Amino acid sequence: MTDNSQNNPGPVNPNEAIAQAEESAKNTSSRNLPDFNDLPIPEDTANLRLGPNLHDGLLALLPLIGVWRGQGQAAQPGEEEFTFGQQVVFAHDGENRIRYESRSWRMDDDGQPLDTPDRRESGWLRIGEDDNIEMTVAHSDGIVEILYGKPLTERAWQLESASTMVTETGPADLGPGKRLYGLMPNNDLGWVDERLVNGEMTPWMSAQLQRVVG
Repeated sequence: MTDNSQNNPGPVNPNEAIAQAEESAKNTSSRNLPDFNDLPIPEDTANLRLGPNLHDGLLALLPLIGVWRGQGQAAQPGEEEFTFGQQVVFAHDGENRIRYESRSWRMDDDGQPLDTPDRRESGWLRIGEDDNIEMTVAHSDGIVEILYGKPLTERAWQLESASTMVTETGPADLGPGKRLYGLMPNNDLGWVDERLVNGEMTPWMSAQLQRVVG
């Protein structure tokens, strides 16, 4: 009999999610995104202790809220594997949506960051009452996609591409994919993105990031 436990996880425990977020934020809870304080609406916040309250509908994604930095490995089609640095932001404004932003930069052979920006991503996450996650992402290299998924546990989330569009100058040989985010035992955020390349699912990018805000 097939084990569908990962495809049909039980309900997320909000108390457990909050407790895990509190534990992982002991050293970063006093920092937040810069803002201008002159808009008539709430500013985005990546710190659950500052700004508007997180929308109740987003509790299953609560541990992601913050700013994360670290480095990872990438092997884009037609290129050799390389090391990159990355900052990821998950922020909210009190509504039932999370703003997502990723910025990355190449690292040299000695592990030192280069000052030339690499690829970027921006988008939004939403979640329904049944914990179905929707993610829209625009990539700086000419990809726009919609992903759907569910929490696997209180600390892990998996999303799969439902629609992927590539511009004329984008990576034509890069197909739809599957993305997994998860908090590691040391509370770092790990993620991996697999893509359909030449008919096979292939690891494309992965990283391990430390919380710096939230």
